[in-house]
Amino acid sequence: MKSINIVILQYPGAMKSAIEGLRELFDLASRLSQEQQVELSFNIKVLESSGLSASELSRTDLECRADSQFDRIPQVIIIPPCITGSFYTDEQHLITPWLKAMHASGSILCSVCAGAFILAQTGLLNQRPATTHWILAERLANSFPEVLVDDNKILINDGDLITAGGLMAWLDMGLELVAQFGSPALMRLLGKRLVVDTAPRQQRYYRCFIPPFDHGDKVILKSQHYLQSYSFTSVTVKQLATDSYLTERTFLRRFVQATGYKPKEYMQNLRISKACEALEGSSNSIEVISLNVGYEDVSAFRKVFIKIVGLTPREFRGRFSTVK
Repeated sequence: MKSINIVILQYPGAMKSAIEGLRELFDLASRLSQEQQVELSFNIKVLESSGLSASELSRTDLECRADSQFDRIPQVIIIPPCITGSFYTDEQHLITPWLKAMHASGSILCSVCAGAFILAQTGLLNQRPATTHWILAERLANSFPEVLVDDNKILINDGDLITAGGLMAWLDMGLELVAQFGSPALMRLLGKRLVVDTAPRQQRYYRCFIPPFDHGDKVILKSQHYLQSYSFTSVTVKQLATDSYLTERTFLRRFVQATGYKPKEYMQNLRISKACEALEGSSNSIEVISLNVGYEDVSAFRKVFIKIVGLTPREFRGRFSTVK
């Protein structure tokens, strides 16, 4: 029988439901394999981070400890999401070298949500694409500027490194590994048993536009407050600069420095954010919503909406509307 050995790293603040959920997901995948008369077994070990020691790291064969059910290096190591505390941002003197050693010996390293910070400390994500929860993406990019952070995606499988986005993206991670080590057919069968969507999706479907207001530039903050109230109107950089008593060039530089967006990008995200709220909570037509958020041309509205959200307005409403 083909055995896939998977280690789930348990650390302070790690999401217990994700750890147990992954264990049960792989256990169900093993049972479904047997039902399909496929000789495949997922063997799971939960390893306490506190159990790592200098002596273990010095072992040349890098096998798991004597009490482990594994007789070889695990094919996969998963760093689950964090739900409390800040352990994932602390410097990891034992976890980091252990992950690097296991990776060098052939283990695929995986992270979910905030687990990407622990994985990034190894340096293995440098110049590699990775994702994390959209709320944490900017912090990850600032903390590890060499990581190619893409928070649009729920999951990025880059071969020997796999990262997943939100807190519940452990499901996406588990399904991906079942498809990779089992088969896509087994993954789809597992999805049906779990009653979860196995079709590809993107994190940007769920992302909210949360611009920074704590940057300390009071002039730009005033412009942001104005845009928040009048985003549906036609506003130019020239107007904003004049109202701020700045040249256009100086205003543009300070706006980008403070918010991370050019004014046009900021306005587009703000308008589309308001459009998403309307699509979720009202029965207004797409044409009316387009006009209300500042787009007279509904075709232009659709193009910007798709660019930012990844879905058409109609698809977004069908997926997220709370109006029956």
